[in-house]
Amino acid sequence: MQQAPGCLTVGSAPFAESALEALAAHAFALRPPWSHERRSVLRSEAAILLDRLLTRVSRSRGALDVAVGERLAALAVGDRVLRLGFSGIGDYGRERLGMSGRLAQELARLARELRDRPVLAEAVRQGEVSARKAEVVLAVARGEGEAAWVERARVETVRALKAAVAAAAGTVPEEDERWEVVCVPLTPAQRETFDQAMALAGRVLGATAPVWQRLEALCAEFLGSHAAEVGEEEGGLLRLRVEASWLEAAKQALEEETRRWAFLDELTPVEPVAAPESEARHDPVRLDAELRELVALRDRWDEVMGHLAMLLQMLGLWHDMKFATFDQYCAERLGMATRTVQQRAWLARRFYFLPGLREALREGRVSYEKARLVAGCANDRTVARWIERAEGTTCVELRRAIEAEEQEQMCARRSLDARVPRRVANLMSAAFRAAREAAGRWLDPGECLEQIARHFIDTWQEAVSPPRTSQAKAIARDRGLCQLPGCSRPAVHAHHVQFRSAGGGNELTNLTALCAAHHLVAVHRGYVRVRGQAPDGLRWEVVGLGRLGAS
Repeated sequence: MQQAPGCLTVGSAPFAESALEALAAHAFALRPPWSHERRSVLRSEAAILLDRLLTRVSRSRGALDVAVGERLAALAVGDRVLRLGFSGIGDYGRERLGMSGRLAQELARLARELRDRPVLAEAVRQGEVSARKAEVVLAVARGEGEAAWVERARVETVRALKAAVAAAAGTVPEEDERWEVVCVPLTPAQRETFDQAMALAGRVLGATAPVWQRLEALCAEFLGSHAAEVGEEEGGLLRLRVEASWLEAAKQALEEETRRWAFLDELTPVEPVAAPESEARHDPVRLDAELRELVALRDRWDEVMGHLAMLLQMLGLWHDMKFATFDQYCAERLGMATRTVQQRAWLARRFYFLPGLREALREGRVSYEKARLVAGCANDRTVARWIERAEGTTCVELRRAIEAEEQEQMCARRSLDARVPRRVANLMSAAFRAAREAAGRWLDPGECLEQIARHFIDTWQEAVSPPRTSQAKAIARDRGLCQLPGCSRPAVHAHHVQFRSAGGGNELTNLTALCAAHHLVAVHRGYVRVRGQAPDGLRWEVVGLGRLGAS
């Protein structure tokens, strides 16, 4: 059978773009209710309709995720990704495919894990077991017990599987790490001390260390010299744990009451969707072409999913489908992580306020990852400027520019505003208590943070020596970051643009900072070339692909 134009072969059936267009037409015909409209009218019918559309979208997107993961895993073998000019799968996924680097790494890791589990791998490929359920049973689905765990994954819920796996392993089910926002007012003098300590922490931990890791280092160093317990039950944490226990019981009760939502399967039956096979197992250029085609289609599914998830979330329709929380609906019905669905719903809401960004995404002027970054910082007055900036730079440079602007805004507001893991928030609370105990009086949060920062500076300033050699000066000039466009890794080497064997010297204009992978493999094996003068006049080329970038 000849494949029609605009189709990807999925299993034995063509996965036509016309199917996506038909679903998109139905999805975007639905709109959020106006403020004067009654949201209780036809709720049950709306819930069933949205569930029918969302489950079809999630199954199709799930098949694409499996296909993308298999190709990413193949690309990660040997030096294939370096031949394309990237130091790793994370950077390749972010810059070339427009997805988050973490997601690219997770998809590739799952594909690698499934190689040793043929029964589970086939069930995932055929769409009988979701990738989320496969992640849960990976640790136990081995050897003779693999088939039994795959059969359980076909019929049991994610919650039940987590409990069963934990029981088999003799552990407690892991929970997703929670994040919190911390806000600390700072005077100009306190801000100066804090910024100095954070810059020093960057030199100790590496230039790519995020704000929360640097904060963690400051607080851990202070607590190492000032004893204090880290209170895990402080504030609202005990209440949150009680709520979590109550929600877990509610989820289990609803599972039993609704026979795992069999009524939804009767009303909206969803057939499994198989992942498309790859024709390029070893050729990085062909793998790259297949991946870009798959991800372009996946991005369009994501836009439809975001719109539908936004409507479901706004109206709270998961209650009408007998789910305890939106999180439970995402995990059990869609087979996806809640954060993934929420992120797409959030972006769909932002598109209503930033229609120009939606158009830029649909026209291919910005990738999905760039659209997500711009949506988080732009408003109706600045969106055009941010889109133009996104078009002319890499994802990693765009993210760093946004972080720098946020840092300037925090300085102007005279405050620290940071999103940190809950364990780091607990560590900060303990460090603040220790600072007050050491001072023997009450200190406000800004004074506590200043004391913690001063202690870190006093401890580490002498230990971190200033750069003396030309190579060290070049890395410091380049902010400790690999200068190959799109690389997110810290620099560890200074590369001679004109090789020393060709007469190049150690002057700073002939030195540029690179990570080990790009320096030792990509450049010295001839996959990447660089010409010009550092730091601002360098021209980069991926040999054989002709892609150029400016540092």
